[in-house]
Amino acid sequence: MTETRVELGEDCVIDDPDSVGYLHDESADPAVIGDRARIRKGTIVYADTEIGDDFITGHNALVREKTTIGDGVIVGTDTVIDGTTEIGSHVSLQTGVYVPTDTTIGSNVFVGPRAVMTNDPYPVRREVDLVGPTLEDGVSVGANATILPGVRIGAGSFVAAGATVTEDVPPHTLALGTPARNRDLPESLSGENLLNE
Repeated sequence: MTETRVELGEDCVIDDPDSVGYLHDESADPAVIGDRARIRKGTIVYADTEIGDDFITGHNALVREKTTIGDGVIVGTDTVIDGTTEIGSHVSLQTGVYVPTDTTIGSNVFVGPRAVMTNDPYPVRREVDLVGPTLEDGVSVGANATILPGVRIGAGSFVAAGATVTEDVPPHTLALGTPARNRDLPESLSGENLLNE
């Protein structure tokens, strides 16, 4: 049996309690998980994490250490949050999303299936400081999009499915294509994401 360290809120449903608060280091603080969490089988949540109320996962998700997550967050099946990351409230990370270390995601953000964020501009070729992207409040990212290291996606922006975002996206902008080009956000895509209801 794996050693765990966790503090759970009220009314939590966890399919496999031995997978929550995974102790990666003897000095780690407990995983703190708020009320009404629903954590499905195969999901592993490390110690040294702080997660708010109404947290929901699919199956086989991973939340690594030193991650902070707000209220009302969904982490889909096979999604990986690789740690040292901040995620706001009312965020939906769909199936198979990859979030690298040193990433910041605001509140009311949607990230579509198999979207990938990266934090290393020269994988295994140079020694660099890892810097993940920043997704500001109200961002929506389509399926299979790729967001490169250090890129900032401005508040209310929309990244189209399959886009490869290599440069910052200003607030309330549409980014589409490979490499992504910034366009005016169409009226049909303006307004807030409907995630906080």
